[in-house]
Amino acid sequence: MLPMSPVPLLSLLLLALQIVWSSTPQEPKVQGSPQPEISSLHHPTWSLGLQLYRSIRIGASKTNTIISPLLLANSLLALGGGANGSTVAQFHDLLRITQNEKAVGEALTRALKSVREANGTSYTLHSSSALFSKHAPELEKSFLEKLQTHFGLQHVALEDAQKETDMEMLQSWAKSGMDGEETAALEQALETKPGAVILANALRFKGFWDRGFHESQELRNFLGTKYTKVPMMHRTGVYRHYEDMENMLQVLELGLWEGKASMVLLLPFHVEGLARLDRLLTLDQVEKWLGKLNSTSMALSLPRAKMSSAINLKKQLATLGLVDACNETSADFSTASSMGRGKLHLGAVLHWTSLELAPESGSIDGMHEDEDVEKPKTFYADHSFIILVRDNSTGALLMIGALDHTDSSAIHDEL
Repeated sequence: MLPMSPVPLLSLLLLALQIVWSSTPQEPKVQGSPQPEISSLHHPTWSLGLQLYRSIRIGASKTNTIISPLLLANSLLALGGGANGSTVAQFHDLLRITQNEKAVGEALTRALKSVREANGTSYTLHSSSALFSKHAPELEKSFLEKLQTHFGLQHVALEDAQKETDMEMLQSWAKSGMDGEETAALEQALETKPGAVILANALRFKGFWDRGFHESQELRNFLGTKYTKVPMMHRTGVYRHYEDMENMLQVLELGLWEGKASMVLLLPFHVEGLARLDRLLTLDQVEKWLGKLNSTSMALSLPRAKMSSAINLKKQLATLGLVDACNETSADFSTASSMGRGKLHLGAVLHWTSLELAPESGSIDGMHEDEDVEKPKTFYADHSFIILVRDNSTGALLMIGALDHTDSSAIHDEL
């Protein structure tokens, strides 16, 4: 008998492997493009965003909060480029720059580029960043050019007018940067002392799902810091989900169209304020939650809502260590201005943001029938929850916020 030739033997082995593979149970298909696993959150936007979020929320009135760590980190790095001495050291500490400032700058640049490329597919986003100055020492031309070309910040000189006029101009700038959306008014007083500069960001965001939600015509209760009636959006399917029984919350990841970004929701098991969850929001804890997400059959209900906020972050940034930059005596922005130390300081860090939760998909035919899933877990977001928006290409934290209430009609008979 002749020995079997190598070619038929190889064919038999490949056939056997194919049979074994086809009989192996497969992971359920998750809606949309595959999402990258999150093994660590080392992007500088995460540390800044989580720390700043907690600082804003501690002791504050329980109202909607939303900020963009990516936009803010880029602006802070830009302004820090004009600082020296302990002032620049505090910018570096805040942004976790240990040795290589260039590497952090490149990480933020890549993230901003990725966000711009995803704009119009995974979401619509309108944003603007600027440095305003009034009665400030003359700023170096090279510094202003770098603000514009490297970081995308405009420089705007405020007119010699009253504080109310300055605020109207800033409000108008924010509205334009958010594509005409009416912006929330800042409650904090605006500092216009000689030498003060104002760092400002404005961002408007609306995500598009891989598959659209079905919107209910019936209004349902949303039990936040205000009890209101809202339209709810519904969908069943397979999503990445985790239940933290110890901390009594659900973690849900929702892919946006074409998989370029995702939204993560943190929902308490029961109706409660978010103070307990806010305290849990550390880098280590968020990394644990995201690392435990698994594909799960889900029945989802989300409120159709828009959240917005306007805040001067100067106080919170000082609490996190950015002290010298805000002090008109100790601030050293000698690289930004030839007038030297003590003549230029940070008077305000203004931040306008809005995020809309709507039922639309990123595709015209994105509204498909619900997936046929068995025994789905329920994620019913009829009470306050936290939202994280992540750029999937770079890992950057684009937005972080809390929906404490909706701007809908109040429930008068259930209070």
